[in-house]
Amino acid sequence: MIEAEGRPEAAMTEPSADALRETPLAERHRALGARLIPFAGWLMPVQYAGILQEHHAVRNAAGLFDLGHMGQVEIAGDDALSFLQWATSNDVSRLAPGDAQYALLTNPAGGVVDDIIIYRYPDDDLQRYMVVVNASNRTKDVDWLRGQRAERSDLRVAVNDISDRIGMIAIQGPRAEWIVQPLTATELPALEPFHWTRSEVAGFEAMVARTGYTGEDGFEFYTPIEQIGGLWDGLVAAGRDDGLAPIGLGARDTLRLEARMPLYGNELGDDIGPLEAGLGWAVALEKGDFVGREPIARMKTSGPPRRTVGFRLVERSGAARHGYPVSVGGCEVGHVTSGAMSPTLGQNIGLALVERDAAGIGKPLTVSVRGRPVTAEQVKTPFYRRLHAAPPSG
Repeated sequence: MIEAEGRPEAAMTEPSADALRETPLAERHRALGARLIPFAGWLMPVQYAGILQEHHAVRNAAGLFDLGHMGQVEIAGDDALSFLQWATSNDVSRLAPGDAQYALLTNPAGGVVDDIIIYRYPDDDLQRYMVVVNASNRTKDVDWLRGQRAERSDLRVAVNDISDRIGMIAIQGPRAEWIVQPLTATELPALEPFHWTRSEVAGFEAMVARTGYTGEDGFEFYTPIEQIGGLWDGLVAAGRDDGLAPIGLGARDTLRLEARMPLYGNELGDDIGPLEAGLGWAVALEKGDFVGREPIARMKTSGPPRRTVGFRLVERSGAARHGYPVSVGGCEVGHVTSGAMSPTLGQNIGLALVERDAAGIGKPLTVSVRGRPVTAEQVKTPFYRRLHAAPPSG
């Protein structure tokens, strides 16, 4: 995800700053010296101290992210579960109260409308869920979900866009738990990955989730939008001696690439199916009918014609960027979906969507980097996997 939505460099074509929205934390970003850029209709920080420094802060200590531009949609009603079973790819019936699940919105052709996270409210016997969507797709996703609601008029369910009422920030990194625990009475070690709970953090009531998108441990916080600034300030103060740093879109992108997290518009799209993206695990064909099930099932039987593979450049070169052609033996077989210099590994890495026969760990590829052929090798992903949590500093 889910939690990087569009390429920062592509966002430069957005409307002028006068037409852009700002999160409640915008003035705090300016005070921290952030460089702000247009992104998915918002003015967002791309970096503060610098992408490399921020990337290493998350890998070695912790980083704080403003996610106020992302969207939240509440799905509620007696038939909320049935609706989500129809509208999403995964099996939502597996969610107990307090559980979260990664899933996809798939279109009738089997492509991907967006990747999402579904949360079932933890202390509510009613059928009520929150769906978190990518900022660049918020309007499209809300319209799509409402369109599905109209198609399924037999179901008693409401689709409510609550994005303007919810503030969202996240802390990610090996010291995240050490920093947050003194601020809350909730026993954070007991909060398992892909769960959430009601809590009080730094004096503010919040929903605390443990999902993440950087390859590190961490938490997402959802509060009424008017309280998000106070919670941000509390986390900044608590993490000051533990290396906590604010993180912009630039480092967010290199972190998610190292962790092999897909990015909508790169690894996912209306014409890229879940199996091609390597996300078959987020598709539950056995649950029954849902939007796009039949073409996805056919592709599973025949095998996807394209596969998303990880690679590293084995020659000195600039980074492989989105859209660069990929070839084997002089024949073009696909294109780069994401690429960057990995700050953690010190190598140029990337993901590419290639023809099935060209895919395979250890197989060579040639990437055209600014028109120059550069040798690459397919490697196992994720490129980075955390081994253990860091001890508290001091």
